[in-house]
Amino acid sequence: MIGMMLVSVIFLSIVLFAIPNILWLVAWLVCKCFHYALPYAPFGWTAFVLVAFAWIVLAYGYLIGRFKLDINKWDYQNTDIPAAFDGYKIVHISDLHLSTFDDSPKQLQRFVDSINAQNPDLICFTGDLVSLGVEEAEPYIDILKQLKAKDGVTSILGNHDFIIYRHRSDSTFDRETAVARLDSLQRNTLGWHLLRNESYVIERNGKKITIVGVDNKNCTNQGFRTIDMGDLPKAMQGTNGFRILLTHDPSHWRGEVVGQTDIPLTLCGHTHAAQVKLFGWTPASWTFTDTDGRYDENGQTMYINVGLGCTLPARIGANAEITVITLKHK
Repeated sequence: MIGMMLVSVIFLSIVLFAIPNILWLVAWLVCKCFHYALPYAPFGWTAFVLVAFAWIVLAYGYLIGRFKLDINKWDYQNTDIPAAFDGYKIVHISDLHLSTFDDSPKQLQRFVDSINAQNPDLICFTGDLVSLGVEEAEPYIDILKQLKAKDGVTSILGNHDFIIYRHRSDSTFDRETAVARLDSLQRNTLGWHLLRNESYVIERNGKKITIVGVDNKNCTNQGFRTIDMGDLPKAMQGTNGFRILLTHDPSHWRGEVVGQTDIPLTLCGHTHAAQVKLFGWTPASWTFTDTDGRYDENGQTMYINVGLGCTLPARIGANAEITVITLKHK
């Protein structure tokens, strides 16, 4: 991951250095036609400042920004929420990408402690436990086992959890076996309720809510190469009453949920808000229709959590997020 970041920084530095020099070269050729000597110094200093600024910003994102944490709390009201679940607290987390913490495991411990401090009734994890392989999760099993909620942890698989980004030159690698290992790690080792196109019913005083979970489902091909394994009709089979959908990719909400089902609340991840957010704007908007936070349409709600981990190890403005949702019987 650090190697990828260094390559990205070097490439960005080359681009930022080249832009003022190309402008100078074009201007110099024009000025030469009019026998005017154009000084290079202003363009050279501009190139130097741009490159230095890029390194400073990315150093901040790596050393400080990627471990800054926001805890966002909001109430969700709906008439279909049983009175027995009034005040029910859900902590929504996403995109752990556990290799993020290889150089600082204490930060993952801090995040887990912050989750537990919310005293959740249920923890919902919306996918991407790892980036390239199940072995990334193994050093963190003891920390992840510390996640506590009255009704446990529910989880789904995101695009990275299907190990589709591993270098294909490894002839000994079996993707299906790797996914099965990750499945077993969540179900059997961590004791999570992994939902793979299935549902999980929670009861209080004879009343129930249902958590519906699907494998990664992409409906628009937005973002980098992904995978489509979700089966919402199968996951919904036999369910009724108040339901919450866990789906990794937010494109699924507009593609199959809004106006096509009666699922009132959907929780997603995936976008990371591009790990950059400045004055409310994120470059994720270049790729995704919905980037982060809450969206309401036709009486249905989606929340996109920007994740706790990283694909490239830096965050600038788009801080790691824990979302605390309190259900309210309206």
